[in-house]
Amino acid sequence: MSGILYLVATPIGNLEDITLRAIRVLKEVDVVVYEERKEGGRLLRHLGIEKPVESLNEHNEAAATGIILDLIKSGKSVALISDAGTPVFSDPGQLLVQRAVDADIRIVPIPGASSLLPALTVSGFSIGEFVFAGFLSPKRNRRIVELQQLKREQRTIVLMDAPYRLVQLMRDIADVLGKERRVCVAFDLTLPTETIFHGTAPQLFQEFSRSEKKGEFVVVLEGSSRISDR
Repeated sequence: MSGILYLVATPIGNLEDITLRAIRVLKEVDVVVYEERKEGGRLLRHLGIEKPVESLNEHNEAAATGIILDLIKSGKSVALISDAGTPVFSDPGQLLVQRAVDADIRIVPIPGASSLLPALTVSGFSIGEFVFAGFLSPKRNRRIVELQQLKREQRTIVLMDAPYRLVQLMRDIADVLGKERRVCVAFDLTLPTETIFHGTAPQLFQEFSRSEKKGEFVVVLEGSSRISDR
């Protein structure tokens, strides 16, 4: 009889942000699959958990998926975690989930900490509907095109990017979306350095250019319809 694949959400920064259910599942499963050894090992040591482990990341996803599926098919229960937050969401693991679905393996999501919803709720923008545009291209020419496609989006827009690209991203948002577009940047959520920035895109570009901030962040953009309402 096949085992179970658990998708376990982990803290996005503050290690206190893990659920009791997540801790129990990590203690009970046969194998924990993490994204990177450093982050996965740090969390398990913090929780006092010693388990057989496997890794699944962008470099070994295809090969690791086959190994993990074989473990589950042999009756092992497996917990998949990412470096931070919910596995599969903007992280490796989708191939594993797709093949588990095809193999009729039971998949159990264990919800937990998220950067997406906290950033939306502190933005002050309408969140009855929103668009998650994820990570834009690291290449500026392509990123400009992607922002141009979002320029007339009337719903609130959520973006993420690498910690070292905050200034470049804000520059391009200011250039493409204009001086009136309001932005919220939720920086280092749940950490002691957590800061929420509100302002127009040009204002925040200047702010981040001066401070040279580097850290995890979520960018929330006001929808285009809200500009004409003001």
